Order: sequence, then structure tokens, then C-alpha cells
Amino acid sequence: MPTLPWTTPNPAAPGTRAVVMASRFEVRSLANVPRFFARSLTVWRQLRTAPGALGGSLIARPLNRTFYTLSAWESREALNAFATAEPHRSVMRGLRPTMRESTFTFWDAPVEQLPIPWPDAHARIDAQRATTDARR
Repeated sequence: MPTLPWTTPNPAAPGTRAVVMASRFEVRSLANVPRFFARSLTVWRQLRTAPGALGGSLIARPLNRTFYTLSAWESREALNAFATAEPHRSVMRGLRPTMRESTFTFWDAPVEQLPIPWPDAHARIDAQRATTDARR
């Protein structure tokens, strides 16, 4: 299970709150895994220099065709700016046809809780998936 460990691009101001985002991406086939992982590394490099990024990590489970991201941001505006900036925007648009399923969950946390433990992020992703499945 390749994991890119938590990296901290910008220090958090003590006593503030972070916007946390966790995501799960599942590609349609094993043939899509190398491309998704390679493009993920492009976005990873972007995160490492993104204004307002407080931290991030990625887990790749290639044999399951599944990737998880976890990131923390100074604000929702900083997160949205990252998502709409290049190369993230083009990477996500280009990968859309290879995607089987995507799940996103967001919450606020005191910056003193960073980095968010992966078991907590997985639990939130699972809860979000269950909610989405129940609506279908």
C-alpha cells in the first residue's frame, strides 16, 4: 500500500481551525491505475506549494483500483482555489472518464489536531459513502 506521508506546505496559525477534505477515488480498471497514480503525483507537487495548504497525504491501493487523499486548508476559499487551479483542474477533467466512483467529505478541525489520523479520515469517507448509497 504506497502512501505519501503527511507533508506540511505552510505552517498553521495556532488556535485556528482547518478545513479538512478526505476523498476516495476508484478507477474503472487496473489498466487505469498507472495513469491515475502518475497524474496524482502532479497534483501532489501542486499541493506542496499551494497557498493556504496546511498539509496533505495520499494512499494508493493499486490492486483495489482505489486512491485516498487527505488534506487540510486555511479556508474553504484556499481549497477551492487549489481545486480550480492548474494542473489540478486539467488533471481531474482528464481523469473523469476513467473514474468508477468518487467520494468527498469535508469538516473543520482545530489545527492542533493536524495531521488528521487516516483511520479517522477513512471512517468519515465510509460514512459519506453510506449516506450517498442510502439516497440512491
